[in-house]
Amino acid sequence: MNAKTNLTSLRRGTNAWYDSMYNNPALVPDFADHFARWQSASEATRSQLQCTLDVAYGTGLNETLDIFPAQNPNAPVVVFIHGGYWRSLDKSDHSFVAPALNAMGACVVIVNYALCPGTQGQAVTVPGIGLQMAHALAWTHRQIAAYGGDPQRITLAGHSAGGHLAAMLLACDWKAVDKKLPTHLVRKALSISGLFDLASVRKAPFIQASLQLTAKQVKMASPALWASPRQRVLYTVAGGDESAEFLRQNRLIHQTWGPRAVPVCEVLPGLNHFSVLGDLLHPGTRLNDLMRQLIAA
Repeated sequence: MNAKTNLTSLRRGTNAWYDSMYNNPALVPDFADHFARWQSASEATRSQLQCTLDVAYGTGLNETLDIFPAQNPNAPVVVFIHGGYWRSLDKSDHSFVAPALNAMGACVVIVNYALCPGTQGQAVTVPGIGLQMAHALAWTHRQIAAYGGDPQRITLAGHSAGGHLAAMLLACDWKAVDKKLPTHLVRKALSISGLFDLASVRKAPFIQASLQLTAKQVKMASPALWASPRQRVLYTVAGGDESAEFLRQNRLIHQTWGPRAVPVCEVLPGLNHFSVLGDLLHPGTRLNDLMRQLIAA
């Protein structure tokens, strides 16, 4: 049986059905080829572009970031957050996005975070990763001017779990993080194949084994359950060949936050969960154009 036949044979709402919706490597047979290309292009990027690597934004686990400065000073900043279901991959796998973003005139910051489930002595949770990302953004606001970036023009971008984290940060109460931070530290974000309500993710055994999400954590870390952020804009996209759940998640944040906060909610035809990120690299594609719009806004 092919993948579609297998999916249609599963009963909706069962553990197996949720696994079939969220297990992207199983849905994309050549997923390993995408990862290999990302890693190879990332190695080349770090050898060819000016960059400052492994800068600490805190003292916690994996609290480092890489900076790829723009050619011009006082440049807009793009902070990119990688995916991997909060449990895998690394910023070093995603250096490949920097050349395209540099070409848009942006200073690029690619951030790392601790991975679930952590260790026996130090558990890692999705809400905890969200707090790490808030600290990374606070560091960027305070320090990026030293690398030629404009702290008043920060745009977020993230893929998959990174798209979820970007939405969380867009709705962040920055005064709760640090009273000295501006209320609107970040006003713009792009979520690529993001997840916005983790209740259904919790029902997928293959990922829940690592995340160990509780009902309380789902409420804490599901942007679709929160009030729509004011004076902030989120663009969301998903690939047309992604699962029904990823397409539903993409629609959900538009429905719950509304068109004022989410003026762009699109499905990009012919792209799967991994190839959709590659679309960001190519001028003239819809995703590349959307990123340019946000940086310039």
